[in-house]
Amino acid sequence: MARHLLLRLRAPLIAFGGETIDNYGVIRDFPALSMVTGLFGNAMGWDRGDDALHNRLQERMVMGARLDSDGERLVDFQTAQLQANDKGWTSRGVAEERAGGAGSYAGPHLRYRHYHADMNVLVALRLQPGDESPTLEDLATALDKPARPLFVGRKNCLPTSRLMAGWVEADNILSALQLAEPALLHNVHAQWPDGEGRLPDQQDRTLDVCDERNWTSGVHGGWRPVREGVLRFASQSTTDQEVA
Repeated sequence: MARHLLLRLRAPLIAFGGETIDNYGVIRDFPALSMVTGLFGNAMGWDRGDDALHNRLQERMVMGARLDSDGERLVDFQTAQLQANDKGWTSRGVAEERAGGAGSYAGPHLRYRHYHADMNVLVALRLQPGDESPTLEDLATALDKPARPLFVGRKNCLPTSRLMAGWVEADNILSALQLAEPALLHNVHAQWPDGEGRLPDQQDRTLDVCDERNWTSGVHGGWRPVREGVLRFASQSTTDQEVA
């Protein structure tokens, strides 16, 4: 069995970003591999220019997620009249300015941002190979002592609880999601990589997702096969989970 790191993603607002078109920031049901990679990169103190570090961590990461609470979706309409001397806050400690030249200040800045409200998600992951730096232990330490403020998808999505949720020993990602103690006793939707377990009697489905980022070019591309299904918790699970 392999050791898996557990993350608890919980916040009043969460944004599991999908394909953004113009000023519409849509979301997907499960956290993207690139989002979790960026979360760890931020915790480790990496910059966007550290593309080799991000690309390698994303390559090594084997990840699945369980929706302990689906929450509900909402759309936030954002508008602001920005001037040339206005700057935006960033988690990296460098003020953000508006690009696009003088013409970009002629009209208001309009955005439609989609969010999950009151969502509660458990993520299980491991690294392959496990002895390469950073290790799972390095990532867990960075979550508790991050180099910069952490957020779940967007900068205004600040977590309401500790992100590090413990450890579980399991044969694969599906087993890790099943063994990790559920927040509530009910049936929950889950997603895990194809080849990382199957539900009995064909109770899962396979599909392709595009959630990997090329950290060198800054764009998303490529597809990977995943499985989705409903995990049924009839009683309190007994686990080998140890919470630090």
